[in-house]
Amino acid sequence: MASPRSEPGLARPPAFPQAGLPERLGPPSTLDPAQQQAADELVNGPRRGVYGPFRPLLHCPPLLHAVAGVGECLRYQGSLEAALREWTICAVARALSNVFEWEMHRPLAEAAGVPGAALRALEAGEPSPPGLGPGLALARSLVAELVRDHRVTEQTYSDALALWGEPALVELLTLAGYFCMVSWLMNVARTPGPAPREHS
Repeated sequence: MASPRSEPGLARPPAFPQAGLPERLGPPSTLDPAQQQAADELVNGPRRGVYGPFRPLLHCPPLLHAVAGVGECLRYQGSLEAALREWTICAVARALSNVFEWEMHRPLAEAAGVPGAALRALEAGEPSPPGLGPGLALARSLVAELVRDHRVTEQTYSDALALWGEPALVELLTLAGYFCMVSWLMNVARTPGPAPREHS
């Protein structure tokens, strides 16, 4: 069983610098047949629209399909509990100051049972409140280490392995890496936050 953890090196994350700025790498103004097919598949699939990272990815349909497939596997076919999955996504979004993923996944995390006080602390870069639970506390530390150091300490690895086991740990690390990737893409593209209908 993982031991209780303190959260190392917490600093207030930067504000969401892309929020409110004009998008600079949005979807193509005119879609070729491959782009139109990719857009139609997004609209008719579980996402029900072309938003978030798929706006810039629409320029490259093969890449869009590959990225969408990984995201669907992680979000809709993964084994992680919803609260852990959504909290981890929020931790990545906040660490990378990505407005889309933060606004998209914060309400999903709260709906999955993540305490609002923990999400407010995450947003402010403050320590998590007492009683968060070892899994969520550990996930926050793991994301912080990955973003800061590009690896995790032996203690974090040992705690994660004891708490989750190898398959779930691989899934969690991949989840963090996936959302780092799409957050970086959207930070450069200045992808806007989600419209209200996209939260469903």
